[in-house]
Amino acid sequence: MSKSLDSFNSRRTLNVGGKDYVYFDLKEAEKNGLSGVSRLPFSMKVLLENLLRNEDGGAVSKESIQAVAAWLQDKGTAGVEIAYSPARVLMQDFTGVPAVVDLAAMRDAMASLGGDPEKINPLVPVDLVIDHSVIVDEFGTPLAFKRNVELEYQRNAERYRFLKWGQQAFKNFRVVPPGTGICHQVNLEYLGQVVWTKDEDGQTIAYPDTCVGTDSHTTMINGLGVLGWGVGGIEAEAAMLGQPVSMLLPEVIGFKLTGKLNEGVTATDLVLTVTQMLRKKGVVGKFVEFFGDGLSNMTLADRATIGNMSPEYGATCGFFPVDGETLNYLTMTGRDESRIALVEAYAKAQGMWREDGSEDPVFTDTLELDLGDVVPSMAGPKRPEGRISLNGIADGFAQALATEYKKTVDTDKRYPVPGEDFDIGHGDVAIAAITSCTNTSNPSVLIGAGLLARNANRLGLKQKPWVKTSLAPGSQVVAEYLENSGLQKELDQLGFNLVGFGCTTCIGNSGPLPEAISKTINDKGLIVASVLSGNRNFEGRVSPDVQANYLASPPLVVAYALAGTVTKDLTTEPIGEDKDGNPVFLKDIWPTSQEIQDFIQKNVTRELFAKKYADVFKGDENWRAVNVPAGQTYAWDEKSTYVQNPPYFAGMSRQPGQVGDIRGARILGLFGDKITTDHISPAGSIKAQSPAGQYLLDNGVTVADFNQYGTRRGNHEVMMRGTFANIRIRNHMLGENGREGGYTIHYPSKEEMSIYDAAMRYRQEGVPLVVFAGVEYGNGSSRDWAAKGTNLLGVRAVIAESFERIHRSNLVGMGVIPFVFAEENVGWAELGLKGDETVTIEGLENIKPRQTLTAKITFADGSVKEVPVLCRIDTVDELEYFRNGGILQYVLRDLAA
Repeated sequence: MSKSLDSFNSRRTLNVGGKDYVYFDLKEAEKNGLSGVSRLPFSMKVLLENLLRNEDGGAVSKESIQAVAAWLQDKGTAGVEIAYSPARVLMQDFTGVPAVVDLAAMRDAMASLGGDPEKINPLVPVDLVIDHSVIVDEFGTPLAFKRNVELEYQRNAERYRFLKWGQQAFKNFRVVPPGTGICHQVNLEYLGQVVWTKDEDGQTIAYPDTCVGTDSHTTMINGLGVLGWGVGGIEAEAAMLGQPVSMLLPEVIGFKLTGKLNEGVTATDLVLTVTQMLRKKGVVGKFVEFFGDGLSNMTLADRATIGNMSPEYGATCGFFPVDGETLNYLTMTGRDESRIALVEAYAKAQGMWREDGSEDPVFTDTLELDLGDVVPSMAGPKRPEGRISLNGIADGFAQALATEYKKTVDTDKRYPVPGEDFDIGHGDVAIAAITSCTNTSNPSVLIGAGLLARNANRLGLKQKPWVKTSLAPGSQVVAEYLENSGLQKELDQLGFNLVGFGCTTCIGNSGPLPEAISKTINDKGLIVASVLSGNRNFEGRVSPDVQANYLASPPLVVAYALAGTVTKDLTTEPIGEDKDGNPVFLKDIWPTSQEIQDFIQKNVTRELFAKKYADVFKGDENWRAVNVPAGQTYAWDEKSTYVQNPPYFAGMSRQPGQVGDIRGARILGLFGDKITTDHISPAGSIKAQSPAGQYLLDNGVTVADFNQYGTRRGNHEVMMRGTFANIRIRNHMLGENGREGGYTIHYPSKEEMSIYDAAMRYRQEGVPLVVFAGVEYGNGSSRDWAAKGTNLLGVRAVIAESFERIHRSNLVGMGVIPFVFAEENVGWAELGLKGDETVTIEGLENIKPRQTLTAKITFADGSVKEVPVLCRIDTVDELEYFRNGGILQYVLRDLAA
């Protein structure tokens, strides 16, 4: 860092509280040749500083720094590649376990190549937060939390031992134990520093805190003024090993906020509105930066809520500059006083400080929202951007029932649940969950939910008996302030007992519904609903029994547990009856903004944060009791069904071989638009009759101990069998609308079978594979196994109409080449593909970034179409990864040299 070439003479010293910090001064750089950079968006200033500090004449050249200044003219349309070096890496355990597995495998491979295994070590700080493993098995009782934790440790003991091994084996690697909170909230409340420091050559260097994370909602930290976004586990591993993130200078969309939210409108309503607006605008692959005087009327938690859902509106990040509210939040959350002083001084010295009335930055494009125009809303039943005003939910569901779910008769009929004294029908709420990083970081909506519960209890309202209720706070701080304020007792009374600290329902860890309810839903073909305070409501994600899923604020989650159905208009119809049989409306129990703020002021304190994060890495007695195997290389257990040595480095040489062309490839799947990584990557429960289930049974695992795909991400044998196996994915090779589930047709035998079985048969036959898809292929969570599984199934290329940013990068990182159709309005459907064709793509050995090649498609009748396809290997660095067979192989060869 101190060895920067500093072509623009920007190295200066900043004294704060009597201590000197070296920093790279943007104002000096502007004087010395980077004209106009003070007008850059704040997020671009962070990128500029990163390049100034890391200038080495190679990966970071003087020209790439000048390109940032030129951004003021081209505004991100020039497609300039830069090498960006984040300060740190954040992981959650689902994505973290396979990353640590890969690092352990790389140590073995390094030894096989005759190198030093100790070289395989994170070179930047890495924090892994275990937050994805807890499942809502028990709910609605005071013992729910204790029992769910016991089950979590029973199921995950082997994974937790492995992670503890990693913590002692690798330098710069810390593990935040289970039961602490969601990684993004821990990042916001504790890990994030806004300004990072590093001691080097006897000096302390100060620079913006930046991070990449192995979860797409890493973007939440942008609410704190920390530039961060999600990357695949593959990219994160490379960043850990000192490789810069290769990226194109982005377009930056300025989102101007004015005014303030009206009474009764929540931050969740705001973020659903912003998500819908930005999806309509089209911001995939772009930065979004918020500006305007409306920011002064937003808490930092509100900003973080918006930053969190960047993947839902498609942006790389949703950035908020540092200002007075940032300092207020750092103070409240117990950050060190000297760090807070440094943040203020550094931001002001760098021109990174926002104030009302200051000149607006230059943006690629802008849009605007008056906060006063936001109304109570939910999003559903299938997409985060599908915002509907609260008064339109009932009508919207009725319309979806007829059009999306094809239910046209008996939609009002109710069916008795065996052994219970109630019946259920279409639109009943089966799950009401306060869950997910998006909202559980925000005291206003959590306190609001508690106050609404208190008001409902006073009137004698009860949750409906068919609703599975749960509360999974984002951190222990939340549980403490709910308990101290007396509001947890109110939530308990309505079944919202603490079930665990983690993502739970939002990632599909909702646990099973009561058996009789599940059976009735499936026997009668009912379309029931979930209402959750999450960020994702894709098909098949929340529960296999629940097809209609609605994102809502925590107070509305409680309200719908009381109503028990989404077929009521809660703005005009009673939510229930009081003790005397009088109708009670939502407005009768909705708390005022002032009351919420009074509770926050009294109960959410600096002392509380300091107490809860004092021993954050220590863990509870369960974690401390986990036995740790010693050693710098891992002792793999061949019988393990959780952790296995992956085959990526098998037979690897010190030099890469030539990339072969794709000849006579068969089609594994024809997929439609917006196929998410949830569809591609193994996620959720493992079915006994699936290839993954059969593998576990063959290895002596009982169905009761299957756990879920997420917990078995360290075992490639399970994960490759679960790739493309989502219960809702449709392969259009099997009929016009496709068959749901992970099935395909093997050719030329024409036999229908699972995608995994077909892939293995093609492998035995020596036949390469390709996949075709529509627009936004791979959107959603940055699941690295969506790319790893694709690679292990033998897929050489994915040809789509467009890709989501992270998944495209992940495919390249695993040696799978992404192509897009080069001609507008051309896709596999327009070409008349049925799946029985073969595909040849030549010229891969000498391919260039973003080069157009020809896909020669041979149809079953012998006719041939030549289709131009654009290679979406976007940069020179990505090309090197591809030629090496993947980014891990590239890094390993580089370190072994």
